[in-house]
Amino acid sequence: MNIQMVDLQRQYQKIKSEVDKGIQDVIDTTSFIKGPKVKEFQQNLEAYLGVKHVIPVGNGTDALQIALMALDLQPGDEVITPTFTFIATAEVVAVLGLTPVLVDVDPATFCLSIEAVKKAITPKTKAIVPVHLFGQNADMEALIALAKENNLSIVEDACQSIGSSYTFSNGKSAMSGCMGDIGCTSFFPSKNLGCYGDGGAILTNNDILAEKMRAIANHGMKVRYQHDVVGVNSRLDSIQAAVLDVKLKHLDSYNASRLQAAKYYNNAFQNCEKIVTPITASNSTHVFHQYTIKLIDVDREALQQHLASKGIPSMVYYPISLHLQKAYQNARYKVGDFPIAEELSKVVLSLPMHTELTEDELKHIAHAVLEFLL
Repeated sequence: MNIQMVDLQRQYQKIKSEVDKGIQDVIDTTSFIKGPKVKEFQQNLEAYLGVKHVIPVGNGTDALQIALMALDLQPGDEVITPTFTFIATAEVVAVLGLTPVLVDVDPATFCLSIEAVKKAITPKTKAIVPVHLFGQNADMEALIALAKENNLSIVEDACQSIGSSYTFSNGKSAMSGCMGDIGCTSFFPSKNLGCYGDGGAILTNNDILAEKMRAIANHGMKVRYQHDVVGVNSRLDSIQAAVLDVKLKHLDSYNASRLQAAKYYNNAFQNCEKIVTPITASNSTHVFHQYTIKLIDVDREALQQHLASKGIPSMVYYPISLHLQKAYQNARYKVGDFPIAEELSKVVLSLPMHTELTEDELKHIAHAVLEFLL
């Protein structure tokens, strides 16, 4: 079997006529930058998420950077973010001359530990960047309450969780990325909603922040050639918007397919004492951008080699926590400071997860894993 971690080729074949038409329409109009297709996708995504403003940008990292720029933070201001995540969350903080304050994560959900955030808040803290890791939301109700109590902004990193939702204790629910002051998402090709290049978007219900972020993303311009603030050049091109607009129509079915694959894995591994399957928090849905298990007393590298011999790829997300990365080593952090994240880096393993997995493929993967462990 030719199993992929993410099979974009088979996904494309199912929507080929729709995608090809969308791309051809853009070519026919020759509106390649800020064309009508970008506006159309923006409006459709706003409707899907139930958010007032979607600002399409060049990629998810740009989205995070522009969001922080809009908060008028000053050099030395502290931004709290998890140490167990992709590098972009800390990267944009450092690039802007701010101070990334890393915290440990919840051992069950892999998202920000609320208790760790509480302990990390100082008079210099100005913002929290929770990461909705692997497809489910951090505990936003607790984070929002904490942020209000300490007059902090929340910028959600929803780059892996688009389409998931969070339910508050009062019964109200909201889509991932639409609960804090600002939300950010990525349209990297492997994402649940991915384009055929780079892309991203910023989400907010705040009119003032929306206007400011649109300007920042456009060289600081609100009026052509009048630059009111220091900005950047970050935009989603029309061809990518055309691809995304097609795939947005299929997003719910894509996420449902991922959930079914996750359920298959869960059932297959439920009696294996050497595997801890992913936990879905009671207040969040899970869209399984990754299906990540925890291994107990297992030689992970040997397991990966065994899977590879069967034609099965696997990945470790993430092998090194941010506080141990050379670029972000700081005198305030040392090995052992974030025991949960450090342990996760040693024991997590992500198995193939995408919209096109067949039952035969899932059976083959699960059998190969269990064959090695049992």
